[in-house]
Amino acid sequence: MIVETARKFTSLAIPNQDQFLYGACPHPLNCGLGLTLGAGQVFPEVNFTLPPMSITRETWAEVKAHYEEMAAQILRRAVSLAVPGIVLEFELLPAMTDEPEWGAEITAILKRHLSAAHEKHKLLCALRVTPTDIRDQQKPPLLRTGEPWQRLRRSFELCAEAGADILSIESVGSKEVHDQALMFGDFPGIVFALGVLAPRDMTWLWSEIVSICAAHPGVIAGGDSACGFANTAMQLAHQRMLPEVLAAVVRAMSCVRSLAAFEQGALGPSKDCAYEGPVMKAITGMPISMEGKSAACAHFSPLGNIAAAMCDLWSNESVQNVRLLSGNAPEVFTEILAYDCRLMNAATAAGGALALRDWMTASDEWLSPQAAVLSPAATLRIASAIVAEETPYRQTVAAGRVAVDILKEGVVAGKLRLSRKEQQWLERIEASLDELPAEESALIAVLEEQYGGLYDKASYGL
Repeated sequence: MIVETARKFTSLAIPNQDQFLYGACPHPLNCGLGLTLGAGQVFPEVNFTLPPMSITRETWAEVKAHYEEMAAQILRRAVSLAVPGIVLEFELLPAMTDEPEWGAEITAILKRHLSAAHEKHKLLCALRVTPTDIRDQQKPPLLRTGEPWQRLRRSFELCAEAGADILSIESVGSKEVHDQALMFGDFPGIVFALGVLAPRDMTWLWSEIVSICAAHPGVIAGGDSACGFANTAMQLAHQRMLPEVLAAVVRAMSCVRSLAAFEQGALGPSKDCAYEGPVMKAITGMPISMEGKSAACAHFSPLGNIAAAMCDLWSNESVQNVRLLSGNAPEVFTEILAYDCRLMNAATAAGGALALRDWMTASDEWLSPQAAVLSPAATLRIASAIVAEETPYRQTVAAGRVAVDILKEGVVAGKLRLSRKEQQWLERIEASLDELPAEESALIAVLEEQYGGLYDKASYGL
């Protein structure tokens, strides 16, 4: 059964590569306190978290003090550098979603600081709040019922009431299957997780999130991230535990499950750790957040510059509230992001946005398979393949095929260097794509014995 979605994207909102730029999109988004995303400028999105510490009722006063301090210091630096606008992202830690009132209390603190900065300094700003997807607290996860889902839903509702401008999540539906398939390099299992199970969960979950936002005027349904899937593959490849070409193909295929949020009514910006964001932007025309070199505080990646080529928000991913030589880390990374955005915006003002985009792309594109599938040209090819297909399963397979083609073409042209082992894996992935059944029902049947015990069928409407 294919779950019907609220809307279907059948063509690209940005079909022309020369119009596929950072800071601009066909559907700019008004949000928060006077901020408009995608209307010509890139803004910093600062993400911050606690230093290593326990979160308990006994330490809660200290937790709140950290967020008070981080918000004050970040906004002080933003005002000092005259940023034209800023987004703060509050990613709830698991305990703050388990106790929905805790997450709402921090949300209110951050919104109070933003409102004060807007009133005193006319700072254009918005607050993104991202509850943790805690629905996988039992095995197999029950995604649509049970206490974890009820607490997650309550967290969304209370954070919306407390002042969130944008609601997002890094959802985990199908991760119970994808993790095992990825570790064993089982390509049909990966496709099953990304193309069959994940879109079903995304469709259901984002219909719920969109309805929560609709009940709270002014609150926007932002977007999701395939962090638990494609970024997991990226980090395992970085540790040489998986082939880079597999991580690159997983990245392309993960776009389909993230698109489901927009099909259900999400308006952006997509999550910063969603490196599939450029494909979302090409298809929907809505703004995206990205992270790269200035997120090295959180993780390493081969995508430091190219990730910025099409961004509308530029993020540091997350940084702990620890002391550095100049100041506390969240304030430091506010400055780093501010200068990154200042350069992009200056290039735009001087008519050089296209040149800067191409330089950022060229600096990374062929040094890694994962960067090769993230260029503007590659992104448009993947996006075009997705919108040409009818079902999430077929879209996922099509995205994988295009990614393989891009990598093969890079090798033939002498641009992309792959070890013999990586080339063998690329051939293996291509063969696996050719052997996949035409319809998802056949894949479900073939993989039932291998994966059927890992997931709850009712959680996916199966």
